[in-house]
Amino acid sequence: MSRPSTNFNLLIIIMSDLSRHLFLIALFFSVVGSAVAVIISTHENRQLVIAQEQLVQQKDALDVEWRHLIIEQSSLTEHNLIERTVLEKLDMRRPTREDEVLLRVK
Repeated sequence: MSRPSTNFNLLIIIMSDLSRHLFLIALFFSVVGSAVAVIISTHENRQLVIAQEQLVQQKDALDVEWRHLIIEQSSLTEHNLIERTVLEKLDMRRPTREDEVLLRVK
């Protein structure tokens, strides 16, 4: 018994199927492209949120440091501290009446 010869060219069959369904193929690639765009934009959004959180934490740390510096500045400019520093380190005193000298100019 002889078999009928079935010589199919697979490439020709695939190309003919693809040419019949061009719209579906374009739709498939547009869906895949859209999914990739969503993934990329979601990743970038998360990276920006992380950067924003780091900047907010840095801002809070700088605010705390600023408050501490303001408190330190106000404590260093108090009159009691200045007077005590002048007395202890520079050995300066308020002049008494005996220390005062009057000069009369003619």
